[in-house]
Amino acid sequence: MTVARSLSPIHVETVQGDVRTTQRGRTWEQFKHLQKGFENTRGVRLFYYNGTIEILMPGEVHELFKSIIGFLIETFLFSRAIEFKPTGSMTQERAGIASAEADEFYEIEGFKLSIEVNFTSSDDSKLGRYQALEVNEVWIWEDGVLAVYHLQSGKHERVNHSLIPALSPIDLNILSECILIGETSRIRAAQKLLDSHPIHQ
Repeated sequence: MTVARSLSPIHVETVQGDVRTTQRGRTWEQFKHLQKGFENTRGVRLFYYNGTIEILMPGEVHELFKSIIGFLIETFLFSRAIEFKPTGSMTQERAGIASAEADEFYEIEGFKLSIEVNFTSSDDSKLGRYQALEVNEVWIWEDGVLAVYHLQSGKHERVNHSLIPALSPIDLNILSECILIGETSRIRAAQKLLDSHPIHQ
């Protein structure tokens, strides 16, 4: 007797050096087993939400942009003497529901901020998993634009500026320009950001 075995669809996408593998129809237990297999693998990021596992192997350009964004955020906060806790790509989990490893993650005066660089297909699950993890704000860099989503009434909604008080003065259009400048000069990028956001005495 032949038994037909249903295979979960696996999708692999490669863009600008990023390789993202998506597996749908997976359980939390399958995800945890896979996660254990990647414990000693540097650079690979794993995500789970709503039965979907994502495995991201970021390329050089991805890592460049995520570090520029983090550098500019930290420069801005340092210039205003605001304390913050950076935890990089530390795993955030809600058992059985969601797991994420952001490109950069910050706790700023009680608020949680995740940074994502996106070169592959847009997917609502990115916001869904951070919603499940109760992350206050998600910043997504895509196509040269920084989009900010704030958690309001249990759902991330796109906003015109950060609603995290420490970051709310930042003009997102100027910050996007600074991120692009940072590809060639972090010094010029930081100078432009600070010059464009003077501290009022």
